[in-house]
Amino acid sequence: MASASFPDPPASSDVHVSSPSPLPSKPIHSSLFSPFGIYDRFAQWRTDLGLPNPGTVENIQKEVKGTHLTNYIFDGARADLTKSLSMNPLFQVTHSFALGSHTSPPSYNFGAIFANQKIFLQGGVDHDGNVNARLNQGWTPNNVTKVQAQFSSQAGHNMVQLEHDLQGQDYSLNAKAVNPWPADLTGIYIGSYLQSFTKNLALGVETVFQRPSPDVSELTTSYLAKYTSSAKDWIATAQIQPAGIVQATYWQKLSEKVEVAADLQVIAAPTRKDAVATLGAKYDLRLAMFRAQLDSTGKVSALLEQRFTPAFTFLISGEIDHLKNAAKVGVGVMIESSSLTPEEMGMPPQP
Repeated sequence: MASASFPDPPASSDVHVSSPSPLPSKPIHSSLFSPFGIYDRFAQWRTDLGLPNPGTVENIQKEVKGTHLTNYIFDGARADLTKSLSMNPLFQVTHSFALGSHTSPPSYNFGAIFANQKIFLQGGVDHDGNVNARLNQGWTPNNVTKVQAQFSSQAGHNMVQLEHDLQGQDYSLNAKAVNPWPADLTGIYIGSYLQSFTKNLALGVETVFQRPSPDVSELTTSYLAKYTSSAKDWIATAQIQPAGIVQATYWQKLSEKVEVAADLQVIAAPTRKDAVATLGAKYDLRLAMFRAQLDSTGKVSALLEQRFTPAFTFLISGEIDHLKNAAKVGVGVMIESSSLTPEEMGMPPQP
């Protein structure tokens, strides 16, 4: 039986095998060095660092100011009567009375507050017809626009302030304009930036441009530093301002109810040399809050806020100036009332 014969394969030189054409590859250098690629890698690198938000320049001394008495002490007699009309959204009105002060005349002020998740509105008018208003518009949780205004019958006391806050993951940016006038760009313009460089250290800068008239202008810059402990139980700050002004603060939380703070201001200008040191403490008790303060000018002051009921608080403050041999005392009450039921206020129903 004859064997089957197969044709000889063609020579290798004559074989033409078609292969799929390679896909065009994106040049490596175009993705590595393009502006968008560099920004994406830089943003990812910052995210991987896990740096915290440092807060704003305006609130860099927030803890110290909350411990000291500078923003809380008063003299004479005062009364604040607050009535809540709604809780969600928040709407409340306040009547404030003050008399017998050595530093200010008797006054009456009516104020109102409205707030929800994105808008905060606050306004007030006093017995002289002076009006003040404030608006905070939150576009996102980290993007807020603020407007403040003050109108008075006295010349030079009117003010309009425009402000915008931008809070990033590890930085804060703020721009502010006080009494701006677009025609000749007069006004006061303030810009600040605070950046976290480590989990504990943040550095910032604040620039103020003043232009009271078209032919007069001044530019000043301040430098800031903030160090927060890893446990967030103490904070130290420093600020260097123009003309030789240096300010340093230290705040520490000793326990859940005790906080202490120190402030040092040094003026080393050619025409003036001065320094003031202030020490303060705050005790937050169950139904009371006590603040005490001592400074290098010889002033000793204290403030007690005693809450007898959830709706009634009694205040008493005092200050002794040993160098001037003077003293001031203040008493006040804070009364809160509401026309809402406990359920409307979000309180659990009574059994």
